[in-house]
Amino acid sequence: MVNEKEKKMVDAKCVIVALDFSDAGEVLALVSGLEPNSCRLKVGKELYTHCGPALVERLVADGFDVFLDLKFHDIPNTVAGACGAAADLGVWMVNVHALGGRRMMEAAREAIAQKSHQPLLIAVTILTSMGESDLHEIGLSGSAKANVLRLAKLAEQSGLNGVVCSPLEVAVLNQQCAEEFNFITPGIRPAGAAVNDQKRITTPVDALSLGSNYLVIGRPITAAADPLAALQAINSDIQGAFNLST
Repeated sequence: MVNEKEKKMVDAKCVIVALDFSDAGEVLALVSGLEPNSCRLKVGKELYTHCGPALVERLVADGFDVFLDLKFHDIPNTVAGACGAAADLGVWMVNVHALGGRRMMEAAREAIAQKSHQPLLIAVTILTSMGESDLHEIGLSGSAKANVLRLAKLAEQSGLNGVVCSPLEVAVLNQQCAEEFNFITPGIRPAGAAVNDQKRITTPVDALSLGSNYLVIGRPITAAADPLAALQAINSDIQGAFNLST
């Protein structure tokens, strides 16, 4: 059941459509059928590597809030420069990898603070494609939830605006982090949709009920026969569950 506090926290434009393409033409064809007031967009590594900053600037100019999902992870000075460049592109949000550590995240925060346009700065914790056996294989002891909590607290202490995490960890993070700290959750699948390569997943309404602020949704929208109709169906479910005005 959704309580009144949770209803007030839900953003009517909480869906972030993941543009998991390699061709600018495919992206522009898809986006031409969407409206900036119905969703935000995510540009990841594959698309950015193929098309570069020009496509990001085009999407921003078309009125879309863009999440630049490049997961910067390098020495502090290099990541600071990259985040500053992202701010110059006019993106809504950019991310780094929390495993880069406190000094790296603080350098990124300071670089953005110097810009006239200041996007949200968030950190990736543990990739939703990784199960606990994967974590143990790379030397991270404990559960996925424990690792996410530790990295989320480090990101918050470093001055970041939120984290990318599985919706299954949000309930615990909500209890440990400040109210203004944001949770951006991939691994979202509408009921009946294919799981694909995600392991820690849930539905849009369930994720928001747990405390997620923004939902990253890719193939259930972009691979649908009618992407706009798929997006509208998700938004309709969210609006109905949380009594949001359209």
